[in-house]
Amino acid sequence: MVPFAGWEMPVQYTGVKEEHLAVRASCGLFDVSHMGEIEVSGDRAIDLVQLLITNDIERVSDGQCQYALLCRDSGGVVDDLIVYRFNMDRFLFVVNASNAGKVLDWMREVQAREDFSDVDIEDQGGQYAQLALQGPASREVLRPLLDADPAGIGHFRFHIGLIGGDIEAIVSRTGYTGADGFEIYLAPQDAEAAWKLITDAGSAHGLRPAGLGARDTLRLEMGYPLYGHELGEDITPMEAGLRKYVRFTKDFIGREVLERQAREGCGRTLVGIRMIEPGVPRQGYEIHAGGEKVGEVTSGTFSPSLNVGIAMGFVTPGAAKNGAEVSIAIRGRAARAEMTTLPFYGK
Repeated sequence: MVPFAGWEMPVQYTGVKEEHLAVRASCGLFDVSHMGEIEVSGDRAIDLVQLLITNDIERVSDGQCQYALLCRDSGGVVDDLIVYRFNMDRFLFVVNASNAGKVLDWMREVQAREDFSDVDIEDQGGQYAQLALQGPASREVLRPLLDADPAGIGHFRFHIGLIGGDIEAIVSRTGYTGADGFEIYLAPQDAEAAWKLITDAGSAHGLRPAGLGARDTLRLEMGYPLYGHELGEDITPMEAGLRKYVRFTKDFIGREVLERQAREGCGRTLVGIRMIEPGVPRQGYEIHAGGEKVGEVTSGTFSPSLNVGIAMGFVTPGAAKNGAEVSIAIRGRAARAEMTTLPFYGK
């Protein structure tokens, strides 16, 4: 257990590798109740949401959710998040734990300066626990517990119903692992009972409780960004390779800067790196090409699925070439590696 954003969080239960491979082969259960939740509601809620996020919430229907980014006027990222659309008057933002307070402050600042006083913004972090059931066996584990067929919940859609006959929950087909799975939002007082129901139902399927360690190695294999590493106030969505989540067909905060980057290019590019020689690349390690430093690693690990060291990092645009050989400075040693497209792991 370690302190994380004001919470005591499990890094591992039985071991990062075991938990990681269980998610890839069967399923794992994560307690991610540290995530923040902010509700935006009112007659003009959809207008405020559209102004706040880079993606277009009008592209989804009620009962769907959407990955998006929240930017400053500078184009820097306040947070990356998922927005749940209940209807055009009510939305739930699920944000990173370490950014919850900052996101709430920014949303209220925009609300005030853009005159959205008739829209309510409410911090609901204390009203939700969140469990993430991830892996190919997730549907079978959840099927006897949920009051609907889990297979009928489409990807990035959610169901409001009951688990175990009496536990009210929002169940969404989402996750941060690259595996099929569900994220379950419920009242904190129901979390322990739901955890036990799911672990009991999953025992026949090889379910393992999983911690932050496996969550990080799983997301890194998929090339998913982590705030504070591949995203930040000084990093834009365009630099982070998230162009497909930026919709220039509507107005949003930071649009002018991002449009310029889309037109003129960025000063750095996020790439995937796969080790050729033994070694584990870590955050801050230098990336060299042609004898010169071209960038730094932002996240790195040893991939349990691929049995090789992998990393993401920012490099100068001219150096970003798929298949190009680079070296990573690991403890004073130049270890051979190559740039590769993301994700590292294919389903």
